[in-house]
Parts: sequence; C-alpha cells; structure tokens
Amino acid sequence: MSRLVQAMNTVVRSSPQKLNVVAGSIRRKHVQDAIHILNFSQKRVADVILKTLNSAIANAEHNHGLDVDRLYVKEAFVGKSLVMKRFRARARGRGARIMKPVSRITVILAEEEI
Repeated sequence: MSRLVQAMNTVVRSSPQKLNVVAGSIRRKHVQDAIHILNFSQKRVADVILKTLNSAIANAEHNHGLDVDRLYVKEAFVGKSLVMKRFRARARGRGARIMKPVSRITVILAEEEI
C-alpha cells in the first residue's frame, strides 16, 4: 500500500488556467523529472509550483520517512480561490472592472511499489 503525501499553496496570485498548464506537465512523472521540467520551463508560475513540489518532497522525507528516489507526482491540480475586483477609470466617467484571480495548488506524491 502506497502512502500519499501532499503539499498545498493556498494563495497564488495567478489565474488557475495559467497554473494548470504547468501543473499538467508534471502529472504522473518522477520527482526528479518534474523538478527538471519546472526548472527549465519558460512560464513564470513554474517557480511557484516548484516551491510547492519541494515542500511535498520535504513532507514525504521528514514527516513520513519515504524514500525520495522512489517518489512520483500522483496528482497536481489547481483550484480557484478568491477573485479580487478592482475598477479602473475609463472614458466619459465610466469604470471598467479588473478581475485579479487567486488560485490554490495541491501536489500529491506517492511512493512507487517495488
């Protein structure tokens, strides 16, 4: 029976669509491969997902005593959180709404069975 370890980042100032593109690239990959993918990604949000992945690896090693070399990313998903609403002045006394989304990232790791 494999044990699951997770790490969450609950306040990420980026849209879930942008995060999900990068999170999809590391799903079902070994931890070392996922770290390499995130290090060489051109996306700005890859650093935030890498930080969450490193937290999950540390949780697996220190809290559960799992072997880091046998870990893989079982799930990596992104959810919506708050949306901050702001207004910007426009022509003729009108206002335009600006949406500033906040997201949450969850990375779940599992240990491969031999």
